[in-house]
Amino acid sequence: MVAKMASCGAASHLEDGDGDVPTMENKDNLRESDGSSSENTETSTEESSEEEEEDEEEDENSGCAENNGEKEDHEEANAEESKNDSIPGPKAEVSKGKEECHFKSCCVKCKAVQQSHGNELVTPRRISKGRLQVQLEGEGTYECSLTGLVFEASERVIVRYSVLSWSRFGALLPHSWKFAGPIFNVDTVNKDASVLTSIQFPHSICLADPEKEMTFSVLHIKDNRPLIEPTVDHSGSHVKWNVTSLSPVGPIIQTSLSVEHHGVVLVYKQVGSGNNNYSFHVYLATNSSSDINDIGKQVRGYKNRYIRIEKPPTCKLDEGTYHLLSEPEGEIKPQDLKFTLAVTKMKGYFEAFFEQPPPFKLSLIEINTEETVWSATIREGDCVDNTEKKLRKRTIGIQRSSSPSEEELGCKRTRWQDVSDGVKPAMTPGQDMSEKQLLQVAKRLGKEWKQVAIYLDLNSRELDDIQAAEKDVTIQKLKMLVEWKSRRGAGEATAHHLLKSLEELDDLPNEVRQTLKGMMDNRAAK
Repeated sequence: MVAKMASCGAASHLEDGDGDVPTMENKDNLRESDGSSSENTETSTEESSEEEEEDEEEDENSGCAENNGEKEDHEEANAEESKNDSIPGPKAEVSKGKEECHFKSCCVKCKAVQQSHGNELVTPRRISKGRLQVQLEGEGTYECSLTGLVFEASERVIVRYSVLSWSRFGALLPHSWKFAGPIFNVDTVNKDASVLTSIQFPHSICLADPEKEMTFSVLHIKDNRPLIEPTVDHSGSHVKWNVTSLSPVGPIIQTSLSVEHHGVVLVYKQVGSGNNNYSFHVYLATNSSSDINDIGKQVRGYKNRYIRIEKPPTCKLDEGTYHLLSEPEGEIKPQDLKFTLAVTKMKGYFEAFFEQPPPFKLSLIEINTEETVWSATIREGDCVDNTEKKLRKRTIGIQRSSSPSEEELGCKRTRWQDVSDGVKPAMTPGQDMSEKQLLQVAKRLGKEWKQVAIYLDLNSRELDDIQAAEKDVTIQKLKMLVEWKSRRGAGEATAHHLLKSLEELDDLPNEVRQTLKGMMDNRAAK
C-alpha cells in the first residue's frame, strides 16, 4: 500500500503566527526539552526521557538504587566506537515495569499483522534509564524486537533511541492532524544520520475502512522547529520515512473524521488494599509506546502502589464513549469513559472495586454500537504481588556479585554449580543436551549463529564444511551445535555449559537465553 503524500510537499514549516500551532520558542515546557540546535534537541530530549523512566526503574527495583543509569556523553561514545564495542548492560526485556514496548497485534479487519517481513530481528540493550541501543552489523533492514522500529542501514552503525511523550509535542500539531503512533528520539553514534536511509515507525491506525482517506506524515522537531514531513510508504502496521536528520520524530495523520485505532486495555491492581477487597484501575490507550509509557508513569506517581495484571491487552478503539461491565457486579466509576486522541498529561480510567475474591470478568462495551471490544477474566493468581520476592532475589544477587570473597571463591566452586540467579547454587551435573534440544536452540538462532560457532571454538574452515555439506540453514546450525557437543566430555554438554560458553556474546538472542534457562529449570525441577 503506497502512502498518500502530504500536500505540503517535501516539508512544511509550521510558521510563527499560525493560531493553530504555537511555536516552540513560545512554549516554556518545550524549550526545556529542546536546545538551540538539532544536536541539542537530541541531547535534551534524551534527558527528559530518562527523567520519565526514572520512576519506572525505581518501581521495578522497589527502591534499590542503580548506578548504571547515568547518561553517557559523547566522549565515552568516541572511546566506545574506537574499540568497536557496544556499551555493556542488560538486555531489555518485555516484562512488568518495562513500558517501552508496543504490543504485538493482529487486526483481521485491516490485516495489520505486526511481524518481521524479511527484516532481521534485533534485541536492544538498555544503556540507561529509558534509552536503548542496537548495533546494526551492516547494510540491511533491522527491526527492534521491543519497540517495533525498523531501521534501514547502508553500513555498520550503532543506533540509540528512546520513547518520548506526545504531551511534550502534541500542542505543535494543527487541529486537522493527530498523532498516529509513538514519537521517538533517534541518534547514531559517531556517524552521520545518512547511514540510516529510512526508519519505519509503528502506527496504531486501523486501515480497514477505505472510505476514510488519511494522509500519513511525520512530525519532525528539527533545529528547534516543528516540521511536517512526508512519508514514502505505509502498511497496516508501519509508516516509512526517509531520514533527513535525526531528532524527535513521530507518525501523524491528517483527517477531520474519527479514527479507529489498534488499542490496548491496561489493568492495574492496587497492592495492599486488603484481603477481602480488590481495587483495579482500567486504562484505555492506543497501541503506542508513548501512550503506554505515559500511563505507566502516571500509575507510578500515585500514593498507593499498583501492579499490572498481565492480560491480552489489544483491541480496537474508536474515538467515542465506552462502558465497563463486570461479572460478578462490582462498583465501577465512572459509568462511562470517553476515549479521545487529545494529548493530555493525565489519562482517564475506570476504577473497579470488589468486596469478594476473584474471579472477575471485565468487559469493555462501545456505547453507540453496544459491541464488546475487549474482555478478560482476572483470577486469583493474577492478583499475587511477586515484587517483594523478586527484590529479595535481586538484592541477594547484587550482594553476591559485589563481595570480593565470593569472587575469590568462585573459581573454587564445583564446575556443576549454577549461580546465575544469585540465590542458591544449583547442581546441574547431569544429562547432556539431546539433539532434539539442540534443534530447539538452533531454530532460535538468527544470522548471529556463526558468531555463536566462534564462541564454541569452531573455526571458519569447519563452518565452510558444514555449509557445503548441508543447504538447510537450520540443519547447518544444528550440525554446528552437535559438533560442539561431540568435543565435550560426558556431562559437559548441558544447557548450563552452552549458556556459560555464550554468556559474553552480546548478540545472543534473548530467546536463546530463555530457552536454555528453561531447560536448566526443567532439569532442576526433576
